[in-house]
Amino acid sequence: MDGRRGWLVGASLADLAFLYAPLVVLLLFSFNDSRLAADWRGFTLRWYRLLIEDDSLRAALWNSLVVGWASTAVALALGLAAALALEGMGPRGRRLAEGLLVLPLVIPEVMMGVSLMLFFVLVRVPLSLATIAIGHTALNLPLVALIVRARLRKLDPALVEAALDLGATPWQAFRRITLPLLAPALAGAALLAFTLSLDDFVVAFFTAGPGATTLPLKIYSMVRTGISPVINALSAALVLASMALVGLSLALQRR
Repeated sequence: MDGRRGWLVGASLADLAFLYAPLVVLLLFSFNDSRLAADWRGFTLRWYRLLIEDDSLRAALWNSLVVGWASTAVALALGLAAALALEGMGPRGRRLAEGLLVLPLVIPEVMMGVSLMLFFVLVRVPLSLATIAIGHTALNLPLVALIVRARLRKLDPALVEAALDLGATPWQAFRRITLPLLAPALAGAALLAFTLSLDDFVVAFFTAGPGATTLPLKIYSMVRTGISPVINALSAALVLASMALVGLSLALQRR
């Protein structure tokens, strides 16, 4: 039994090393004093200083933050409404609605990006930061709805029924009982949606217009002209920020 457990622990550590070793290398070489990725010349913060001083990168970061905030807010409102609507449906309608809601999660992002671009062209909507935000909302809405609904299933319906029996209106019961109990799931879903929006490249690539450059798109354009140590610093900062947001999201959902 001990041998089997040791094998499982070893396999788990190997899996973690396979996943995180490239990230550790990226983080390490973001402090490399050499412009060559394979040549270690010592520790430096020069690339992070150049990263902060780059106006185009700051503009791309601001665009990503604006898109992330907007898409997260809309996805959170629509996802909450969808979760509440699913909870009030009958079994047959709920299964059909859940299937349609989960479908965007299994569709390849390339297909989703192309379909969104064709839709915007068809309805004559100019590609801009707004279209990126709409695309990210469509990407995050199913995820938010599933997270909120998982929390909604665990709530005791007797709490709302008691509030209604004591004279509360449905809106008061929702605002004072259901919404506070859903707060950890809503906060976790919001952080996860913001993280996915911040990291997304594919949907943004197909729905971005002139001047609507998000941070992943900026990184892609920089990589095409050659790997710069500034890209290592930017990528390391983005990875650490994403991991922190996902970790905070999981912590809030476990509350």
